[in-house]
Amino acid sequence: MSAPAIAAAEKPLAARVQVIAHRGASAHLPEHTLAAYARAIADGADFIEPDLVMTQDGVLLARHENEIGGTTDVGSYPGFAARRTRKIIDGELVTGWFSEDFSLAELKTLRARERLPELRGTRHDGEFPLATLDEVIDLVAAGSKDRGQAIGIIPEIKHGSYFRDIGLPMEDALLAALAAHEHTRTAPVEIQSFEVGNLRYLRGRLGGAHGNIRLLQLLGDAGEQPYDVVAAGGRLSYAQMMTPAGLREIATYADAIGPDIRAIIPLTANRVLGVPTALVRDAHVAGLEVHPYTFRPENGFQPLDLWHGSDPHDFNAAGSIAEIRAYLATGIDAFFTDDPAIGCKALNRQA
Repeated sequence: MSAPAIAAAEKPLAARVQVIAHRGASAHLPEHTLAAYARAIADGADFIEPDLVMTQDGVLLARHENEIGGTTDVGSYPGFAARRTRKIIDGELVTGWFSEDFSLAELKTLRARERLPELRGTRHDGEFPLATLDEVIDLVAAGSKDRGQAIGIIPEIKHGSYFRDIGLPMEDALLAALAAHEHTRTAPVEIQSFEVGNLRYLRGRLGGAHGNIRLLQLLGDAGEQPYDVVAAGGRLSYAQMMTPAGLREIATYADAIGPDIRAIIPLTANRVLGVPTALVRDAHVAGLEVHPYTFRPENGFQPLDLWHGSDPHDFNAAGSIAEIRAYLATGIDAFFTDDPAIGCKALNRQA
């Protein structure tokens, strides 16, 4: 199996293409657990990604969403049944249990569950506690010492406007946590957000010479808008942000963009890789690195012509390697993957 033929017309801005462990080695272990992060480190990841939400008592917690019913066993605790509720999160009605309604001590009684059980099974459900950002940093610091090189972290601020509106702003808390740890005072850090205002705020706090901390503007689907723009009644869309003019504007406050992989090489009507867009080249012209998300090892996430067999649930390392290499040929500077070991193989690296 080989990657589609795509001309390497663009080279990375980065001196070394980075492998980002998407929520840890989440193809193998429940996401955002210390076990998933530890496996990602062992498998050679350059960066570990903790998505961040807030607890009731203001602690940064590594969870993909503040709704925790789908990724923990909170629903099995009779004492927490009354906390199931409905909230408007970024304009969407969400039902479940929410991190901000629990203290850290209460959350530490819960155990993680697989977010995609029909795809990745449930054999590890109940094994691992939830992790704080402080615990993630300590783990990465220890892993860096073991490996003999600094492993970075790439935290994502989730629902920044929502948490700010309920009195739990994350931006200053995140900067304080990073400053409090010896590792994150010097190791590579890249703060990411789908919103715009918090990245602009962070650039102002960090200043022009912000040392080891960089900022990544995440980009959603072309027809969508950053939620803080929506809340302010603005019209800026992700499609506009991906134009040359939009990218130049992003470069005034961020160092990199994080688009969906299909914004770089879209799929054709037959679900095979099509012709690369100009996004990587245009971003590089603006001085921005490109860190797309997310490569996954199961057939169902890959172009049809790279599948191994016909079951969309099947694990397909060769197809994922071929797909990643097609995107490397466009000049990307880093990439998010659910399986960092596969990412390293795509780059011909040893873990």
